Amino acid sequence: MQALLQARGDDRIGEAVAAYREHYGQSGLLGSKPYDGISGALQDMQRAGLRIYLATSKREVFARRILQNLKLATYFDGIYGSVPGGELDHKPELLAHILSEQDIDASHSLMVGDRRYDIVGAHAVKMRGLGVLWGYGSRDELEAAGADQLVERTTDLARMVLSMLNE
Repeated sequence: MQALLQARGDDRIGEAVAAYREHYGQSGLLGSKPYDGISGALQDMQRAGLRIYLATSKREVFARRILQNLKLATYFDGIYGSVPGGELDHKPELLAHILSEQDIDASHSLMVGDRRYDIVGAHAVKMRGLGVLWGYGSRDELEAAGADQLVERTTDLARMVLSMLNE
């Protein structure tokens, strides 16, 4: 919001964020659609015995509703996101919180994400970062952030995750 509004000389960032969150929380989040093949990939990882956690910059309450609406919540052992007050707004803090709360060894973990924030956040807490090329980020962005590997298709996600975790 800050970048969008400052470019127009508008300083009502707090008001814009509040209006966006109100709209998004009431109905906007229900417009989310899963990427083709993601349900199968999650199912394959779950069947392989992986513990799967969501670490999103979205508000946690929104993330839960989205995953429930898409019938994907059952694949996750935990759903984590930002909370009012801002203490988990940044990916490194959020990942550190999950690792600590779930007693997870970062060296045996993997962050899967589509933006540089995911990769940088993973590396900040000593996790590897797998960049996915079907989200909002680009190959250049993920490579520049130092992604340990890239995966192009959702149908290859589970295989790549399992391969990286077995290295």
